[in-house]
Amino acid sequence: MRDVGVDPPLAATRTDVRGQSVPDRTTDDPDFNLHTLRTYLLRQVPGLQGEMRLERIGGGQSNPTFFVTFDNRRLVLRKQPGGQNLLPLAHAVDREYRIMTALAQTAVPVPRTVHYCEDRLVIGTPFYVMDRIDGRIFGRSSLPEVTIADRGMVLAMAETLAAVHKVDWAAVGLSDYGRPGNYFQRQVALWTRQWQMSKTHDSADIEHLIRWLPDHVPSGEETTIAHGDFRLGNLMFHPIEPRVVGVLDWELSTLGHPLADLACSCIMWHMAPSEFDGVRGLDIEALGLPAQGEYIARYLERSGCHDTIGPFHMAFSLFRFAVILEGIAARAQRGVAASGDAAVVGTQASAFARRAMMIAQGEVPAVVPG
Repeated sequence: MRDVGVDPPLAATRTDVRGQSVPDRTTDDPDFNLHTLRTYLLRQVPGLQGEMRLERIGGGQSNPTFFVTFDNRRLVLRKQPGGQNLLPLAHAVDREYRIMTALAQTAVPVPRTVHYCEDRLVIGTPFYVMDRIDGRIFGRSSLPEVTIADRGMVLAMAETLAAVHKVDWAAVGLSDYGRPGNYFQRQVALWTRQWQMSKTHDSADIEHLIRWLPDHVPSGEETTIAHGDFRLGNLMFHPIEPRVVGVLDWELSTLGHPLADLACSCIMWHMAPSEFDGVRGLDIEALGLPAQGEYIARYLERSGCHDTIGPFHMAFSLFRFAVILEGIAARAQRGVAASGDAAVVGTQASAFARRAMMIAQGEVPAVVPG
């Protein structure tokens, strides 16, 4: 989430985060010292003027995020959550900063990164700041905030994903950002370990998927930049136009298989409105939303990719998301979750695992008819 802007380019004004029109709280008493942060930023970011205002942004489930506003510049700060015992590879603000910096020279819209700080003495955790961009983030996949005629803007998500996958990752300095090849095998093993480290309950569905997925990895390898959590809620749209101006939340990004991202972006068609704001069970045509097949066709057209997703890809993406949600629940239990609704969100892990099992067993198709 690099961009266009006025003076300077603006990054992540979440006008609607998970259905809320305002931040979840404004704070003058965060977990870190404001004077220390202001002093540090004035030293590291040339030209800042005036007092510093800090506003916590609601909606994020992983890395705490803040608007940081000076008289002459608007910034966004992303930091690791406080506390100990964070899961390995989670909360990778350093990777977010690196990939957005690299993508500044490409067609992928991301905010302009400003500064990365690894010194924990400043605010207690590593963090980075980026310029703030204006736009819309939609908390519900049914897009109730826009007219029926404008809901085809979901197809802009497919076009943006194609742009991500068309980036020459070696040319932009990301040759060592991940390991090409065997992506799905490594990912299944990784998320199996994550489940074992974070689970708050037993799940027969998850345990079955842990056995099923390694035996059903499709043949063939392709390597692109993989966002890792590419979905509607992690995109910022232009304030009035149906186009994406920012791709956000890159902490799970790596070099990987493009169909993992494509399947992740299709989760909304497989989950109900009560299950992380999906659209399953809604009248897609009446709402003016594209069907999953139409969305995939737009991606294939723009990306030049010839392969499409099958049962493995959707089951894997749902399994992986179930583990992520379980991790949110585990952080809520430990009291280190970034969002106040983490415990509620975490309970949805079972719904994702069940849907993944239904696809794996052939009870429902990988591409929802419509």
